[in-house]
Amino acid sequence: MKNIQAIFWMVVTTLLFAIVTGIVRYIGSDIPAPVAAFIRYIISTIFFIPLIVKMFILERNKNNRQFYWARGLAHGFGVILWFFAMARIPVSEVTAIGYITPIFVSIAAFIFLKEKFSASIIGALVICMIGMIIIIRPTASGIATGQLSMVIATLFFAASYILAKKLSSTESTLEILVALNFIVTITLAPFAVVFWVTPSLQDVLFLGIVALFATAGHFTMTMALKLAPITITQPISYVQIVWASCIGFIFFEETISLWFSIGASLIILSSAYVTYTSSKQNKNINNLVAKD
Repeated sequence: MKNIQAIFWMVVTTLLFAIVTGIVRYIGSDIPAPVAAFIRYIISTIFFIPLIVKMFILERNKNNRQFYWARGLAHGFGVILWFFAMARIPVSEVTAIGYITPIFVSIAAFIFLKEKFSASIIGALVICMIGMIIIIRPTASGIATGQLSMVIATLFFAASYILAKKLSSTESTLEILVALNFIVTITLAPFAVVFWVTPSLQDVLFLGIVALFATAGHFTMTMALKLAPITITQPISYVQIVWASCIGFIFFEETISLWFSIGASLIILSSAYVTYTSSKQNKNINNLVAKD
């Protein structure tokens, strides 16, 4: 049952993050990436000030503090690169390149968190990776600046995800969320000062909406991480490509090619298979417990 609940929360997470991607794409490159990212995070941080004081001032001897800071720093750099990429390449392409993250995360979970790989999970990851390659279709002409930024961002986000999984085993969902917002805001502050451009009231409003949906997405993601191993939750994150493609097509007139459709289909089918497999495994375990 926990696997199914985790999968549900991951599907919700993909929808929330896709909405965030669409709004950031709409804002475009009028605001430098570090400034836009800083405003988004400081809006979230303001709402958590009482909890921030409790966690970082009143509870100075709190365990796992080093993991909180490591995750916040990694995520902060990833966010700057993500905002930069979002203003320069299509929504669907950002999402497709972002699928390198789950691959890194699953491998890291196997190495560092000692999570096990079943044959079905390995197969799903391989199929997802093939689908991603079909979508991107790399050529010998090199990688554009926006694409390169997104590729590097995936490394930082993978580190953030692994640290979030480690923290979720001992820390509350709310504490993990509060710490992330606070530390990322601090990480972004120096970059925002250097590249500062005063945003319009409309831009601030949209970034506030981004903060709302992104914070909700991090909350649901942490809920999923608490309920199931990364090897179960990560393949479901590929569903985000469906939402991103729809947003790009409807709001930004970004076309969906045949190759993109084939790659996305492989990703969706493999994610559905993981859902079915995890549900079946969970049912078998429950039956064994009942017999005992």
